[in-house]
Amino acid sequence: MSGLTASVGGEPRVAGHRITVQDIAVWHERMGWSVVEIVSEYDLSLAAVHAASAYYFAYGERIDRSIEEGGALVEKMKEQMSSTGAEPLDKQRE
Repeated sequence: MSGLTASVGGEPRVAGHRITVQDIAVWHERMGWSVVEIVSEYDLSLAAVHAASAYYFAYGERIDRSIEEGGALVEKMKEQMSSTGAEPLDKQRE
């Protein structure tokens, strides 16, 4: 799809940026950002954001599953840290 490329991990991202389709899906679908907000916040073209949105609408189920798996992994890591008594890095720096 025009404006998108595959990253090293195989996830589609905006060409010339490290921003993934998943990032744009989260910002737009879950956080409620408008396309214009995404474009201005990350200096992307409208075409790039629309290409990412089109990809998401075509493959959204897979992308949503990846988002959920990522969230589950974060929660699992938090649980492991709390069970071992380890503090998150941001707390260690205070």
